[in-house]
Amino acid sequence: MERWKPSYDCEEDAMAAPSVCPVAETVPTAQRIFGDISTNRLWTFRVRVNEKLSVFEQLGIVGSCEALGNWKHTGAALMTREESQDEDEDGHVWTAQVYIPRHCDTQYRYVVFGVDATSEQLLVRRWEVQLEPRCIKEWDEQPPECQETFGCVNGQEKVDRGWLTKESLVQLKFFYAPFTWKQRMKRRLVHVKVTPMNLRIPTTGCAEMAPVSTLEDSLSNDTHDTRENGGDSTAFAFSEVVTLSADSCEIRTQEQFGTACSATDLVIFHLTVADLDNVAYLVDLYSYKSKVEREDGPPHHLGYHYVLPNLFKRSEGNLELPITCAKTHRPLGMMKLGYLIVKPSSHSAHMDMRVSYTRYWNNKWTGLDVGHRGSGTSFKAMDAVIRENTITSLKNAAEHGADMVEFDVQLSKDLVPVVYHDFMIYVSLKSKCSMQEHDFLSLPMRELTLEQLKKLKVYHTAEGLSRETRSFHNDDLLEHQPFPQLADVLEALDEHIGFNIEIKWSQRLQDGRMEEEFEHVVDRNLYIDCILDVVLRKAGSRRIVFSCFDPDICTMLRYKQNRYPVMFLTLGHTTKYQKYMDPRGNAMETAVWHAVAMELLGIVAHTEDLLRDPSQVNLAKERGLVLFCWGDDNNSKDTIKLLKELGLHAIIYDKMDVLTTKEVKQSVFLLQAKDSQKEMLKLQALEMGHVWHTSASGSEEQQA
Repeated sequence: MERWKPSYDCEEDAMAAPSVCPVAETVPTAQRIFGDISTNRLWTFRVRVNEKLSVFEQLGIVGSCEALGNWKHTGAALMTREESQDEDEDGHVWTAQVYIPRHCDTQYRYVVFGVDATSEQLLVRRWEVQLEPRCIKEWDEQPPECQETFGCVNGQEKVDRGWLTKESLVQLKFFYAPFTWKQRMKRRLVHVKVTPMNLRIPTTGCAEMAPVSTLEDSLSNDTHDTRENGGDSTAFAFSEVVTLSADSCEIRTQEQFGTACSATDLVIFHLTVADLDNVAYLVDLYSYKSKVEREDGPPHHLGYHYVLPNLFKRSEGNLELPITCAKTHRPLGMMKLGYLIVKPSSHSAHMDMRVSYTRYWNNKWTGLDVGHRGSGTSFKAMDAVIRENTITSLKNAAEHGADMVEFDVQLSKDLVPVVYHDFMIYVSLKSKCSMQEHDFLSLPMRELTLEQLKKLKVYHTAEGLSRETRSFHNDDLLEHQPFPQLADVLEALDEHIGFNIEIKWSQRLQDGRMEEEFEHVVDRNLYIDCILDVVLRKAGSRRIVFSCFDPDICTMLRYKQNRYPVMFLTLGHTTKYQKYMDPRGNAMETAVWHAVAMELLGIVAHTEDLLRDPSQVNLAKERGLVLFCWGDDNNSKDTIKLLKELGLHAIIYDKMDVLTTKEVKQSVFLLQAKDSQKEMLKLQALEMGHVWHTSASGSEEQQA
């Protein structure tokens, strides 16, 4: 489905945090009855789904009343599918009868759930994400023949994938045909299929268990026995795949004989599993001898390997695995693959289905001014008077008209999210053998606790390397201090200032070195959960966009929560920085494909690359992506003007007080809130019989 951006003005756009409501128990029936019938009315929901659902998928309704779960997916009313005369058709009609409140409006959305019959667990597969949900008014009567269409409300189709609630996401990455063979394979194109397999031991007695079949029997032309075909060896899971290319960059169901993995392909297997610890992954490799064979018959089964869950030592990593010949069961070669494990957030209580902003962007929000690290990088320019990434720096940018402020977040040793850019810091030493005024020790920032960061005299990387310290105005005041907590920043700035929160995560460079000298010690899932916990509790109605240079961190941010949008920071073609080993951010087009595949809001492109080839702006905009840009090139009024003319949604730059051309030094979100308040006052005045008068100066006021 294409990206979506609302074109009308009446929608809510505050990105407000939905309230946490009590959860109703799941009842797998088509009829839900809560409370006294005298205060409720029976309503028949009937909706057509114009796609073929899998055997594990079922439609449901979630909404604003207890019978519909109070917006919690666990309390949704499940629907039943009507029998169809044509079983081969792609779509079906689903129905449910639910008692809804009689004396108030009822809002609701349709959801495609994955239903695990064993645990009765509901997985949110796809759901309607219009800002304004469907609504049954208090005075509405049941239409005689009411049939709605899943995903389509008032002519607008908006459906997004769900987020992780209890299940986990496993991604296996096959980049650039990562296979080596003991025998010459005549450059055959290899097709890969990955199937989650159940490792849980049955509870039946050994005598009652079915005999174990031979490997040749289990790996049939249909690859293997599946639960759909009557087998019970597969796990409850959804097996999908995406190829990062112009033609196939949306996640899709795997084909019978797998997906081609050529020397130029970036293939990601996207596996949603309910029981992570008891699932293995059967990797089957296939090949066709010719194009004719590909059209006329099944491929040759080359080999296979079972990836056991105990190989996943951390949330991410790389595996080098043997390939076993499917015919002789002897070693045939090796394959290398990367993996990513995304677990559900431990703070899911803060999330419901009342509203989602994961791909929301108002059409009025174009050419926004974003303050880089607040008022700008303070250790490159010698004339900077405010320290970067401090509360004062962020406030100063807001006071000079910034629509949003961009800043960097990482964790201290005691897992507190703090605002700071560099991975390394310097602390001052008193040397026994030297009389130098400044002698420094380099340390990873993550090796100091929050208290240590606050108390120690800490120097920036630029100061440590040059041995020349810098001083800034009012450097001893609290809001001028480095390492402010993310929680304090969320509370200190006006809520109408948008936040672009960049998550710092050290990546491996093309030459094999890490951006930070040391390997990570905190697991990715824990790292992201600590940051999300603060944002979900403290953000309120603030507009927030997450971003990161690491594509897997972007994926995790997307699937761990359902509220805030995520953007992929990219280098593109650059002469200023060393590229990353992961290829997804090293070119604009692959970055766009990754953003489309993972349903991100958009791209934060490097302006150096956009100026080299401005036509790349269309790569993102044609896919419906939102486009920000970053880089030193932005620190020019002429460049900012050019980028706005190219249609970028936001430009991140230093020195907001010098470079902004705004006449009114207020954020677009504050101006929009004032307009909304003004319209509300007008409506109230009309309802009370007053006249709304526009004065000669252009200001509006109420007149009796």
